[in-house]
Amino acid sequence: MSADFSSDDDRRQGGGRLRRMFTRLTSTQEELNAAEEREDAQVVGCTPIARCDDRELVTVTGTLRAVTLRPRAGVPALEAELFDGTDALDVVWLGRRSITGIEPGRKLIAHGRIGHARGRRVLFNPRYELRPTGHGSE
Repeated sequence: MSADFSSDDDRRQGGGRLRRMFTRLTSTQEELNAAEEREDAQVVGCTPIARCDDRELVTVTGTLRAVTLRPRAGVPALEAELFDGTDALDVVWLGRRSITGIEPGRKLIAHGRIGHARGRRVLFNPRYELRPTGHGSE
């Protein structure tokens, strides 16, 4: 018979670390990327996209997943999908065919008023700041 000198707290902490390690090992790359995006948004102090309400003035951050040229009412419009780990929204620059630095994989902070178009959250002509991607692109 052996004596167990560890406390319940020690076992719970070790179990928590083991649980976190197991979660990281069994998570998909997409889940890990989403968790990293959520953490980054919190560190920067931005509103999670999932909590943005219609007509609310917000500052959001995330990674551009897709960038397309999609005319709206006959006017050129550069449209990008911004993902922050909680949800995605469309960022639309009306009258623009391209913007230097706006490309898939790029991180940015956008500030503007949330609206809805085609059932999705959208920011039209936001103020924005390009951020380093962390992969040596700047």
